[in-house]
Parts: sequence; C-alpha cells; structure tokens
Amino acid sequence: MTAVPEHLPVEVVEYTDPLCPWAWGSEPVLRCLRTALAGRARWRRVFCLLFLDDDDPAPDPVAETAWYERHIEEIAGHTGAPGPTRLTRVAASSWPSSLVAKAAELQGEEVAERVLRRLRETVFVLGEPADTLASALSAARGVPGVDLARLGADAASSAVLRRVRSDHAEARRPVREALSVRGGSPHPGTAKETADGGLRYALPTVLFRAGTARRLVPGWRGWEEYAAAVGELGPEPPPSPARPAPEAALLRYRSLTGPEARLLTEGQWPPPHAVRVDTAGGSLWLHPDEAATHPATRPNRP
Repeated sequence: MTAVPEHLPVEVVEYTDPLCPWAWGSEPVLRCLRTALAGRARWRRVFCLLFLDDDDPAPDPVAETAWYERHIEEIAGHTGAPGPTRLTRVAASSWPSSLVAKAAELQGEEVAERVLRRLRETVFVLGEPADTLASALSAARGVPGVDLARLGADAASSAVLRRVRSDHAEARRPVREALSVRGGSPHPGTAKETADGGLRYALPTVLFRAGTARRLVPGWRGWEEYAAAVGELGPEPPPSPARPAPEAALLRYRSLTGPEARLLTEGQWPPPHAVRVDTAGGSLWLHPDEAATHPATRPNRP
C-alpha cells in the first residue's frame, strides 16, 4: 500500500496473501482497522506467498481440490465469509496475484485496495484462483482508476519482482512473539513451518511498531485485540470508526460481504440498487458501477 507520511508514529505491517482464506475472512475487521487508523499510522502489506511454484504437485488434483474446498468451508464456518459455489482447482501459485497486487500499489492506495479485493474474490467468490499473470490482470480489468497496461508492465518488471521477493523473505523471519501464541481462537496464528524447515507468519498477522516497541496480533482476531495493541503503543486505542449508511458504504468499498455490511454500515441492508452475487457461504453485494466490470457478472464467464 502507499504509505502515509513517515512522521506518523505507528507502523502497521500486514502479512497476507491474496489467496488466503483466513485473510479473506478477516477483511471486515481489517477494513475497519484501516479506516480507524487512516492518517494515524503507516500501513504496509507484506505478501507471504502462500502457494509456491516449487511446491510438489498433488498426486490427485481432483481430490486435493475437494479437500481444499472443504477446508475453505470450515474456515468460513468461523468467519462467516462467502465461499465459492464450486472451486475449480487449488491455486498453483501466489506469485502472479502477489506481483499484480504489489504493482497496483504503485498506482495509489485506492487502486491497490480495489485490485487486491478483486484478486481475493477470484477464489472466494468465483472459485477460479488468479494463479496466472493473465488471470490476475483480468481480475483487475475495470477497476476505477487503474491503468491496466501499466499494471501489466509493472507486474512483469524486475523492480516489482524484487519487492515481492523481499516480502517473501520478510514473511519468513517471524518475530519471537509469533513462535508461541496463546489460544482462544480457531486460528490463533502461531508461526507455520515451511517446506524447507523454516518458519513463516501465519496469515493474516498484523505487527504494530512504534519506535523500539511492538505488538503482534496474529491469526483470526476481533476488533478489540487490534485496538488494544494500538493503544499499548500510543496514547489511547483507536475509536471504532463511524459506520456510514449502506449506500455510502457500498459506494466507498464497492464490494461488501454480509459480515462487512454488519460491521461497517449502519441502516437497512442491502441498499436498493446493490447487485447481489450469490455464493456458497452467503451473498456478495456490489455497487452497480462495480458490477458493470466485475468478473462475477461478465457475460462470458463459464
């Protein structure tokens, strides 16, 4: 994401992956946190690369896909997030979506947010993970303000590749607090072992820093734990952000799930003009302008 001025005292580092189901389920509270900290903190995303090109191929891709579909459903049982009606495959790689998400940051925070959201929705709404550069760029087509030609060029550039490689390495240097995490959550967020015997952050993990002090909030967590972590580093916890009317929220976010509507809006949901996209785990609601270019509503979608 585009950083806000460096003089702000708190840095927020979000370890994530565009194709991670726990990160998708955490979007309501993390959207709330980003709103609450706007202008108060520097926010930086680090893409962990959950799926790697060099992972051993599954001996039975159909069985692996069926297992992973059940895995997403189980996670959605905790988060309430929508899930795909049918998952076509397990993602072959997180590299393409991470490169496109990182390239989108060069076009500003708003574009970066909306492109990353589209990439997440390829898995958890469409069931067709953006695991090639072509599919990741296609997901971003029609995002307001995006220069798609520039996005493609940047995603294929050596500069963006270096940045994502740096993210991959950083995500595999978890701080000490991530090695042993208290329970109480279905996904407490203890650091995960990697195929080469190392460790990486569980996703999502949010690290707050102020000077030499830091607080870690890993895994599936509620607003209170994030707010408390910020409060321990600053003069006070951030207040819960004001919740706009549904129409204003949908205009701002363009895409809202049921859990997001409950947390981020105030009033009768859905607004009359919202476009509903049904999924296995509930509906996704799109602003009409978003629906006009969203992959879920494209007429040539299988």
